[in-house]
Amino acid sequence: MRLLFLSAISNLGGAERVLLTAVTGLRRADPSLAIRVVAPTDGPLLDAVRATGVDAEIVPMPAALRTLGDSQRGSAGRTFGTAELFGRALRTVPKMAAYVARLRAAIRRFDPHLVHSNGIKTHLLTRVAVSRHVPVVWHLHDFYGLRAVAAGLLRWGCGQVRMGIAVSRAVAADAARVLPGVRVEVVANAVDVTRFSPGMGSDLDRLAGLPPAPAGTVRVGLVATYARWKGQLTFLEAARLVSKSDPDLRVRWYVVGGPIYHTGAQFSQAELHAGASERGIIDRVGFVPFQPDPAGAYRGLDVVVHASTLPEPFGLTVAEAMACARAVVVSAAGGASELFADGVNAVGVTPADPTELAAVVKRLALDPQWRARLGIAARDTAVSRFNDADYGHRLSHLFVQVVRGASDQPT
Repeated sequence: MRLLFLSAISNLGGAERVLLTAVTGLRRADPSLAIRVVAPTDGPLLDAVRATGVDAEIVPMPAALRTLGDSQRGSAGRTFGTAELFGRALRTVPKMAAYVARLRAAIRRFDPHLVHSNGIKTHLLTRVAVSRHVPVVWHLHDFYGLRAVAAGLLRWGCGQVRMGIAVSRAVAADAARVLPGVRVEVVANAVDVTRFSPGMGSDLDRLAGLPPAPAGTVRVGLVATYARWKGQLTFLEAARLVSKSDPDLRVRWYVVGGPIYHTGAQFSQAELHAGASERGIIDRVGFVPFQPDPAGAYRGLDVVVHASTLPEPFGLTVAEAMACARAVVVSAAGGASELFADGVNAVGVTPADPTELAAVVKRLALDPQWRARLGIAARDTAVSRFNDADYGHRLSHLFVQVVRGASDQPT
């Protein structure tokens, strides 16, 4: 069986790490599979794909198309943002047509039995670039119901989609509303619990360009891309509140990540530096560049904070940090709320509530025994629930169903 995976970016964000886990797991489950990953540029994703022995191909995507996304509407009023989005889309049409022709040719050369799409942009491209007789699977990493423009386009584009793979029950429920008639299966994201495991952490002070923290300092960090909804400002405000309530408490805060996506609605590092300066905590915060392999960053922290201000489709950073036996604070909404038992293997907080987040972090900073208990339980949960050992087999089983079902369809 020949499987073709489409990715709209070549960095290693959460969805791309899921893709990498998928192709690695499928190859391990069935070495006879022929797998190829197609991406718009070279980069960390394709480097990692090639390292596993999986084939990779670059089909260059025009910059105007790479930077087009409905998430940019959040930076302006809703009406203006939508109009601007459609205006930019219209201006990309000539270049988009040429790109679609190149992508269609690349797909035909590989002649796949199944095409797997890993993001909204490639979901839509499958409608125009994949031959009608080739079944398509969409990996559903987002709440499309929150994005009216994307939801409408996806309903248009799902005609030959034979299955959607939802990363959580919450995403599956959203997809059922947005994509009526599409079969949706829940396959929770998986983690390599050997790579994401307790051990020596990265030197976050060095990576942030800071002097070593004093002995006994509790390191608290948020590991995420710079998407605005990931909650960096909530995190910084919680740091301000903790510092104000107990100036002598030895806590150093770390923002780990970067603006890795091409579309808008991302913070710049300058904005986040300004956010820390305005709150009077710039001397207490370290900014660590985006880490393609974040395991060392998790291990270098005593407390990992997940601070998303919108419902999280899954929360891969939560599962990875739990696998590293960290005490994790989770913004408990969407799929992230499905990953833990509050107070047992992680602690849940209300999204976008810096006061509550500050109170929980302060308690954890003052109670190393509680941190240790949470970390032990988190590791046990990750090994039992998020282990990637069977992930490839689960995907392979579904893909075989899709391909057999397509072969039974009249031509």
